[in-house]
Amino acid sequence: MNDSLHTSKRKLLNDPVYGFITIPDELIFDLIQHPWFQRLRRITQLGLTNLVYGGAQHTRFQHAIGAMHLMTKAIEVIRSKGHPISGEEALGVQIAILLHDIGHGPYSHTLENSLVTEISHEQISLLIMEQINQELGGKLDIAISIFKNEYPKKYLNQLVSSQLDMDRLDYLRRDSFFTGVSEGVIGVERIIKMLNVVDDELLIEAKGIYSIEKFIVARRLMYWQVYLHKTVIAAEQMLVNILRRARELAEAGEELFGSAPLRHFLYHSWKIDDFRKNPEMIATFAQLDDYDIFGAIKVWAHHEDRVLSQLCQSLVDRKLLKIKMQNSPFSESEIQEAKDKTLQSSNLSPDEVSYFVFSDSIYNRAYQSEMTGINLLFKDGTKQDIAQAADLLNISALSKPVTKFFLCYPSGHSI
Repeated sequence: MNDSLHTSKRKLLNDPVYGFITIPDELIFDLIQHPWFQRLRRITQLGLTNLVYGGAQHTRFQHAIGAMHLMTKAIEVIRSKGHPISGEEALGVQIAILLHDIGHGPYSHTLENSLVTEISHEQISLLIMEQINQELGGKLDIAISIFKNEYPKKYLNQLVSSQLDMDRLDYLRRDSFFTGVSEGVIGVERIIKMLNVVDDELLIEAKGIYSIEKFIVARRLMYWQVYLHKTVIAAEQMLVNILRRARELAEAGEELFGSAPLRHFLYHSWKIDDFRKNPEMIATFAQLDDYDIFGAIKVWAHHEDRVLSQLCQSLVDRKLLKIKMQNSPFSESEIQEAKDKTLQSSNLSPDEVSYFVFSDSIYNRAYQSEMTGINLLFKDGTKQDIAQAADLLNISALSKPVTKFFLCYPSGHSI
């Protein structure tokens, strides 16, 4: 490899959250340049949250780069405390976090089960990593082993996927930055400085307890103020219903506008085994992004099917469904009343009304103490779960699941 090429791969990226980020290895540069990773530039990190918080236009690409940057910092801290991490291991865990979201479909979590069924974005991420690994002759072996939690050093997987991983640290910091919701601001640098390893377990030194308390509280606030904001829920449910209606029409033989990749998944139901048997399907999936979906929605807004066209036009114009939220389920009579009012003010059939009036629930749990929790390391070598050690009584309360119920219906009960 000539020197000019070597130099060109030592890139600096200017990130609005962290400042300058150095690409730590030529292989990582090549992975970032891969078309399947570049696709993440066209997938928004927060789905339709920008309809509430106008600044939330950032992408999975930015998040992946940011998480990799934090991983680099974490490796430096853990090494400085006497825990050996080889160059190959460091590169492996950096790649694992860089590619952890590469399997996300359009609009991230919003359409998780709309285009492909019974398959998570983590499973698709792994399939994509394995296919890229074949292209690169096994250079991602360690990264994949860490991603699957099969590598001997288990704490490396904790850095990628746990209740205090580099993924969560970046998205809380980044999402609070772009939404302007200051309650999500956390002390990322201090938390990373407090990382340590004992008996192959990732721990936080006890003096970092208040930073962890703030992290858990910030996560709860960000979920209710941003990720599960009721207007965001209404918009995302409309998007899900658009794809549901489009698929229903496609299954009935209706010809719908769409890019080739979108039509591939719209007119067929694919599952995980289909992806495993046919590597070409991964390549097709990797062509899908937000642009495919919204481009189709703009055209479908003029479709003759009134359900599809109305949902699409309303989303394009941000004329969203109204939403009520409460702590207990809505009764059948309340839901039926909303449907009856909509039926009276529209020409919709009872089946069609279900696309505009519906009830469901959302779930939030800031901390899961029964899983591999966030353990604090005290000076005497003992460790304790943050829920037991925290001064704040509400940390243990935050480990309890909170479910809220919502009812969506048209504004003024008319369409």
